[in-house]
Amino acid sequence: MGMERIKAMIQLSRPINVAIAALSIYIGAFITETVLWNGAIFLACLSGAFITAAANTINDVFDIEIDRINRPERPLPSGKISPPMAGWLAAMEYSLGIGLSFWIHPTALLMAAVFSALTFLYSARWKRLPLIGNLTVSLSTAAAFVYGAAAVQQPLKALYPGVFAFFFHLGREVIKDIQDMKGDALNNARTFPIRFGVRRAVWLTKGIFSILVFLTLIPYFTRYYDFDYFLVIVLGIFPVVVFLLLYLNEHRTHQQLERLNHVLKADMLVGIFAIYVGT
Repeated sequence: MGMERIKAMIQLSRPINVAIAALSIYIGAFITETVLWNGAIFLACLSGAFITAAANTINDVFDIEIDRINRPERPLPSGKISPPMAGWLAAMEYSLGIGLSFWIHPTALLMAAVFSALTFLYSARWKRLPLIGNLTVSLSTAAAFVYGAAAVQQPLKALYPGVFAFFFHLGREVIKDIQDMKGDALNNARTFPIRFGVRRAVWLTKGIFSILVFLTLIPYFTRYYDFDYFLVIVLGIFPVVVFLLLYLNEHRTHQQLERLNHVLKADMLVGIFAIYVGT
């Protein structure tokens, strides 16, 4: 197998997203204040990384025609790897992710199986429906924290970061739908901005991020997280949300929305850091 094909396989997995998923799982375990590191946490991070890679890979398989318009440089539309090979790669990654979870805890096994199925259904059917696909992705991302806590048998202790991740990704997913409208419309997708219009999608996104700001304050004022958490979200999260509320409108171009999504992706790490220091 040539290096070009190996690079394409890695690119299909979206390694930055995989790394963020693994880090989120670790933080989910860390905030339970049980152990800093053990075999179950390692397996959970590795299992979640494989499931995330599989979800990203299978998404590109189902989205190849859309990506020919929106992202022609991706491995599948550019011809660097074939759809059948990508499908087999996703199947192997899903199998490894679920298989590793068997050695963690029954709750982890159940979560791995359920969210593997959900991410597959998202790519196969739900992505093209208004909000259903967005909710599925957001729920799957939020589950990473709970998955880490489940590895140490304390899943309920990760509910706060899970809720934050859910709303953060829900808003980001709607922005991505606005960004991808051209390719989605040509492939008969019925995402929220296509079905209800860009203006309503913009206001929906602003509403989601406004709710997120309110929710992030609750654990500080209830003294669940300490002042370090509050300081990081005020300096690192709130300015980005304020910028989004002022910047986002129905006239932004594909490239501008893509840059905004990159800013949000980077700010995810700030949110994870806030939870880490606040525990």
